Amino acid sequence: MSTPTPFEDAWKTLQETSRLLKEQSQETDRRFQENERRSQEADRRFQETDRRLRELDKQIGRLGNRLGDFVQEMVAPSVVQLFADRGLQVHQLARNVQAKRNGQAMQIDLMVLNDDVVVLVEVKSALSVDDVNEHLQRLAGFKTVFPRYADAGVMGAVAAMVIPDNVASYAYHQGLFVLGQRGETMQILNDAQFQPRTW
Repeated sequence: MSTPTPFEDAWKTLQETSRLLKEQSQETDRRFQENERRSQEADRRFQETDRRLRELDKQIGRLGNRLGDFVQEMVAPSVVQLFADRGLQVHQLARNVQAKRNGQAMQIDLMVLNDDVVVLVEVKSALSVDDVNEHLQRLAGFKTVFPRYADAGVMGAVAAMVIPDNVASYAYHQGLFVLGQRGETMQILNDAQFQPRTW
């Protein structure tokens, strides 16, 4: 058996290197394709999760609206009597009052009134400080959007099934009536010393 020449050694090494590079290239392609498949699968799963989250968000929104409607149904029948018991002889109740004037739009959940006084009631299933602040802004702009009540004393109230103590205290100190559930009925939670703010 003859000894391979340096050229034959180099050729053999080159062929072996070429074979190894081809195998490595094929393995790299296989891994790349596998990573691409996994990436596409992850993207598909992400899109499916995103779709489900959007659907869940819609369902939660609908549930929140239903809870708000439920609370409004609890508050509305007793609100006139609750304010009458506090010395505000209101006699009319309007629900979901809406108006738009000079580019400003406003919706009032419950409006309790007589000839001289209007009480705007914001109803929530769970009340937050942000809800109170939004209602304060609504009260400040009320006479601009509803000029027919320009000479009326406007007061504010917030009502909810769930009212954290700090939120109730904040609303109280902003001059708002706070209506909450106690047992089976809605009650004004403000103490006898409370003085409502008038806008």
